Amino acid sequence: MKFNSAALSPKSETSQHMRILMLAAGLSLGSAIALGLARFSYALLLPAMKSDLGWSFAQAGAMNTANALGYLLGALAFPRLSRHGSVGTLFIAGCVGTTLLMALSGLLSDTHALLLLRVITGASSASIFIAGGVLAARLASASPRDTGLVLGLYYGGTGWGIIASAILVPLTIVKATHGWQFAWFALALACAAFSIVAIVAARRIDSEHAMPIPGANDARFANSSLRWPSFSLALAGYSLFGIGYIGYMTFIVALLRNAGMSGAVVIGFYILLGTGTIVSARLWSGLLNRMRGGQALAVLNALLALATLTPALQAHPLLAFASGWLFGATFLSAVASTTAFVRHNLPSNQWAKGISLFTIVFAFGQIVGPVCIGWVSDHAGLARGLVYSAILLAAGAALAAFQKPLIAQT
Repeated sequence: MKFNSAALSPKSETSQHMRILMLAAGLSLGSAIALGLARFSYALLLPAMKSDLGWSFAQAGAMNTANALGYLLGALAFPRLSRHGSVGTLFIAGCVGTTLLMALSGLLSDTHALLLLRVITGASSASIFIAGGVLAARLASASPRDTGLVLGLYYGGTGWGIIASAILVPLTIVKATHGWQFAWFALALACAAFSIVAIVAARRIDSEHAMPIPGANDARFANSSLRWPSFSLALAGYSLFGIGYIGYMTFIVALLRNAGMSGAVVIGFYILLGTGTIVSARLWSGLLNRMRGGQALAVLNALLALATLTPALQAHPLLAFASGWLFGATFLSAVASTTAFVRHNLPSNQWAKGISLFTIVFAFGQIVGPVCIGWVSDHAGLARGLVYSAILLAAGAALAAFQKPLIAQT
């Protein structure tokens, strides 16, 4: 179903505009499940699981590496799966599967079984995240002036999962053997609640906003094809983003606790980080609309480097809160910038492949990140690990800054 905003009355256009934003907000609860609940909640669970199961920091990091490996496998499989089923169906399957897998995590305590489950959960999460990105790009086509805002709303929805995790995990971890298992059940219930809203939005977008077909107005795409070397700088910058950001998200809670900060301070930090993620859609929408090369990713990577370095140099509650807010207000917009790049530079029939390609290099970064930063943290301390994360993010910013648009701007 296509909408011609020029033919709508001002009142109808406003109504349609609000409906698009509401659908984007509903769809964003899918990203809340895929990242906020299924991945980032682990940072809050890590101290209790590490203590109970006797893990080193490298072993604890391996759990996120396993999740990222599954995410990589899901990203590799997605283009093929999307040829045999609708994007909306893949989104729904991912939501349902991730909810069930989160509940299963509360039944296990064997390290190897948990590692395997994190791999499968990562693959399921990738299905949500990539399918949701494609649906968000299609939705943005109904209101091109709001492309940055629509994409930002979708990816920024991760913040709702972060906030839910920050509230649920501390409340449900009990002081008993394997007392952290109850938190997994609570997170599974949150996934189920978020899935209901996200699935409704995905079904409506899938049925009402078909994939736009390049036509006369898209002649610049006529002979385009997906040649990854042409945007290798953006891919390299995004891969370093994957390594650097996941080091922060995996170990920041452990750093704050090791610095003597109370549980209340850590919860406040995580809620502030999630709040920053939610408001990031409005903060960076203009940047995502204007920058058609890698410059948006470069700016966001540079800010993330600053946010990551701050608590590593001085673990003070006020500096930690400033770091958390800046990181939250930036990191999912870096993800959104790659979808915006794909939408600006590739025809619609290549969006799924383009988003999948960025997700693959992102997943590679996330596989390397937790183990490498965990190894550094074991041997030189958590602060040194975050310093290396910041250096990698800065390098990613430098690479992305030189990525030019793939097509001439019109």
